[in-house]
Amino acid sequence: MALSTLPPFPPLLLLLLMFLLPSPSFAISSCNGPCRTLDNCDGQLICISGRCTDDPDVGTHICSTGASSPSGTCSPSGTLTCAGTAYPKYTCSPSVSSSTAALLTLNDFSEGGDGGGPSECDESYHANTERVVALSTGWYNGGSRCGKMISITASNGRKTTAKVVDECDSRNGCDPEHAGQPPCRNNIVDGSKAVWEALGLNQDLGVVPVTWSLA
Repeated sequence: MALSTLPPFPPLLLLLLMFLLPSPSFAISSCNGPCRTLDNCDGQLICISGRCTDDPDVGTHICSTGASSPSGTCSPSGTLTCAGTAYPKYTCSPSVSSSTAALLTLNDFSEGGDGGGPSECDESYHANTERVVALSTGWYNGGSRCGKMISITASNGRKTTAKVVDECDSRNGCDPEHAGQPPCRNNIVDGSKAVWEALGLNQDLGVVPVTWSLA
């Protein structure tokens, strides 16, 4: 005896069922849990690259142990493609110590300079004669270090202090707000000309290794 077969499903009815049936939803997730929207994350966590993690704008540290490895480094939270080149995005930075390794870059914080808009901390521009810096997103820590003084030491032994006035955005870039620059790496101290001069460094180099700590 032949087995009976079901009649073919009308395409229109199948489409209707797809709209009527409830779609799978994400439960409220804790640290590193799956998410699609901000509503999927618990408390002050934020959804980044499909995972719930600390919100750098709020400055939470609920997931900091998950974001950082035991060596004090951290993993990218995705990439941003600019002009055909993919740049890593970070919400974290290496752990801060009494001698934190960093890369010092050169920035013009004055109006019309490299920094684009005014500094985040005080909504002001700063002259090249001021010793000021911007810190990578993780070190900026949601603005908690705004106005704080840090100590910077160059490989030549010279040392200076500088005030934190801005964030070197490690999550966004390649747009007018960021003067067309790609996202910052997660280990950047972006210093003014006065910082470079105080350290006796050649500004033509653009990037040099330094160490820093809270002053």
